[in-house]
Amino acid sequence: MNTLAEPLVRLAARVDAIEPFYVMELMKEAQLLESLGRDIIHMGIGEPDFTAPEPVIRAASDALTRGVTQYTNALGIAPLREAIARHYRDAFGLEIDPERVVVTAGASAALLLACMALVDHGDEVLMPDPCYPCNRHFVSAADGKPVLIPSGPAERFQLTAEHVEAHWGEKTRGVLLASPSNPTGTSIEPAELRRIVETVRAKGGFTIVDEIYQGLSYDAKPVSALSYGDDVVTVNSFSKYFSMTGWRLGWLVVPPAMVGAMEKLSQNLFICPSALAQHAALACFEPETLAIYEARRLEFKRRRDFIVPALRSLGFGVPVVPDGAFYVYADTRTVAHPAAGDSDALTRSMLHDAGVVLVPGADFGFHQPNEYIRLSYATAYSKLEEAVDRLAKLFRR
Repeated sequence: MNTLAEPLVRLAARVDAIEPFYVMELMKEAQLLESLGRDIIHMGIGEPDFTAPEPVIRAASDALTRGVTQYTNALGIAPLREAIARHYRDAFGLEIDPERVVVTAGASAALLLACMALVDHGDEVLMPDPCYPCNRHFVSAADGKPVLIPSGPAERFQLTAEHVEAHWGEKTRGVLLASPSNPTGTSIEPAELRRIVETVRAKGGFTIVDEIYQGLSYDAKPVSALSYGDDVVTVNSFSKYFSMTGWRLGWLVVPPAMVGAMEKLSQNLFICPSALAQHAALACFEPETLAIYEARRLEFKRRRDFIVPALRSLGFGVPVVPDGAFYVYADTRTVAHPAAGDSDALTRSMLHDAGVVLVPGADFGFHQPNEYIRLSYATAYSKLEEAVDRLAKLFRR
């Protein structure tokens, strides 16, 4: 007979390898303060403040009216796969066979599918530290071992080909990258990305590149990792650039030899992506909608160009100006505050004493996490200005 002190079920060991988001505890504190009447400015969540534009809403409504809400092909509806392939031609000058496009239930499902297909028990996968925490957890869920390599400002917080060469071992199976990156907003320079792909290829490994923020690039035209060979696996999403976070829709582009495996895994793990979301997403690639997205990209750039010098004026270090996404990874050691250099204590002070939510570095890796905070500028420009004013008063105390 079980007692309250005894576990009711035996959990799989892989659960212990997956850590909770530390930031969620901070968010709970913020919600509590809001419930008590405090005005809180949120710059912690990695979600566009824009929602799906009107053409996408109309397409969803039309699909609902037509009743196209039943199961689809596990790889996605053909018109959407073809539209994504055309997007690569128009945006990057790449000819991608639509058969290589795998539509998924968000980029999270895409990354999980890629890891389930490529990672065996005990396989090591190299990735930068800092990085998006779920990336290492996807590898762990596939019974692999994520190997985080300290990557600082000198490397733009990204892996380099030299990192890959130095850390590749007997159990290394491949690399998992993100360009632009969460939490840093930095991209891997094209020449360096090519060197990484070639280094991994020479070792017989795989390269997975998360490109979900690529549409939000500001200083140069982005280059897809698909430019460097058909053996590269890329991940993308309708969540960030296309402002469809809750619609849970993403995609992979995989080597031709992987398509069958992706279909088998997709059928069994997810059946198919949301039919309604797929039909709505067709409108994302229409000229009218792309013009809306371009205006939003320029607004994100305007916010970036405001917040980076503003953070520096507050005493934060911004060693690498982010060139994409909507994040700044800022060094806390030089701010005029008793918690300088302790990002956990500092973010709690900013929340309680200034009503501003930012994210401590602890979620993103193990290399100097206490020294950095992540700021998301996916909030209104006026809110960013108010947040800077509040923090300036806090740091002058």
